[in-house]
Amino acid sequence: MVAWFSPLTWGLIAAVLVPLSVYFYLNRRRGTFPPSPPGSWPIVGHLFALGREPHLRLTEWSKRYGDVFSIRLGMEDVVVLNGGRTIKDALVEARHAFSSRPNVYILDAITGFGQSIATARWTDEFAQRRKLSYNILKSLGMRLSPGHAEDVVKEEANNLCLKIQSYNGEPFDIVDVSNAAFSNVVCSMVFGRRFDYDDPKLSQLRRNVRNIARAISSCQILSLFPVLRFLPLENQSGRKAIKLAGMLLAFIREEVVEHRASLQPANPRDFIDYCLLELDKPRPAGGFTEEHLVYFVANLFTAGTEGGSMTLAWGVLYMILNPDIQTKVQEELDRVVGRDGGVPSISHRLQLPYVEATVLEIQRIRQVIPLNLPHATTTPVNFRGYDIPAGTQVLTNLWSAHMDPEVWTDPDIFQPERFLDREGRVINNPESFMPFSAGDRLCLGEKLAKIELFLLFSAVMQRYRFTVPEGEPKPSTEGRCGFTLTPPPFQLCASPRYNTQ
Repeated sequence: MVAWFSPLTWGLIAAVLVPLSVYFYLNRRRGTFPPSPPGSWPIVGHLFALGREPHLRLTEWSKRYGDVFSIRLGMEDVVVLNGGRTIKDALVEARHAFSSRPNVYILDAITGFGQSIATARWTDEFAQRRKLSYNILKSLGMRLSPGHAEDVVKEEANNLCLKIQSYNGEPFDIVDVSNAAFSNVVCSMVFGRRFDYDDPKLSQLRRNVRNIARAISSCQILSLFPVLRFLPLENQSGRKAIKLAGMLLAFIREEVVEHRASLQPANPRDFIDYCLLELDKPRPAGGFTEEHLVYFVANLFTAGTEGGSMTLAWGVLYMILNPDIQTKVQEELDRVVGRDGGVPSISHRLQLPYVEATVLEIQRIRQVIPLNLPHATTTPVNFRGYDIPAGTQVLTNLWSAHMDPEVWTDPDIFQPERFLDREGRVINNPESFMPFSAGDRLCLGEKLAKIELFLLFSAVMQRYRFTVPEGEPKPSTEGRCGFTLTPPPFQLCASPRYNTQ
């Protein structure tokens, strides 16, 4: 999370910011603002104290300072919320006060400074635009055909299994192939077509999305000190992120142009077509424009491919480490779906409670965006006895909610049974479980993501037994925290469980 600078750059930072630090220290917030841990340095605040795993450090601090405290990042006071009840009280019960986004330079720069659904500030116009996007996405499957989204994912699940089969039991990288699968689901829903896994166009698209995530992770300092973007030596990561985002946006704009040229209003094909029909109305809701469409599609790619593929990769990793659980998952699939080449479907979901509980436990134990996207207060608010001014950045530590020992017994142990009641039925919405966030900023693609995770995980577990390559150590569960929480690099082998065409 920390980027190191040249001595000249540190000198410039000190010359500009030390006087400002003194001023802000003398005028720092007192009284009822949330308490702050020691260890804040001039200029950088708690940046160095957070280290490479900020979600772990913040969770540790919450045990000492409570579920609501503050840290200093650069020149800004940031409120941190921990624990499921506290986070939901803010994002759900007090949603109108906590529904905006802060000014984060690098995120703003790559998302069009307000064009993106994910990072735009909360306004009445934005609320209308977000609702429009959600409604189009929600009803897309029903408009095209009943079960369209499920059909798309089931087709991709089959292609994912064929790709795994092509390795013939040799070691391979599950992160890479699962990323291709999730990317293709987005392509099918948004563009109306999928790509072969080795298609150069898909490969370039996936590289752009992944490299954007990596570049964002390596230039956090620019968000604390945006002025540094004018220093050429220190803005390489920032320029790279912006350039890569530009390439992704250019690709999407080309698709929008092609869709516009071939649009048939009576026969819309995909998400872009439905959005174009909305744009042709006299007054699109929320001032919806073609640029908003482009940035929303970009959101679907970055969130839908990185988050989903990492979750599936974590899931297979935990199956390798827990072969008894892998066996239980596969036995339930055999009983319900069979071993004759049948494909798991959403209609099987109620009959597969252990499989469903396993997917939920994967999302709990390795929340892939542990600190969520940052929120900001829209108005001054008194929360849990603390006065928080309007425009304050708020971090919601989802990791702390998912790993709270007072809610989850032995939270570090992978245990799907915690999502089953005494009758063996799935507990879908536990108090401290929010893998897609909560409230007004709940992930727009939540419903599609749930379909993807359940069907793709079920399909690969039904067809293959996953193991560590012979002679290799078991992979670690220590994640690397960047834009997402990624598994450490690891290889695995997949053995067919039965013969099928």
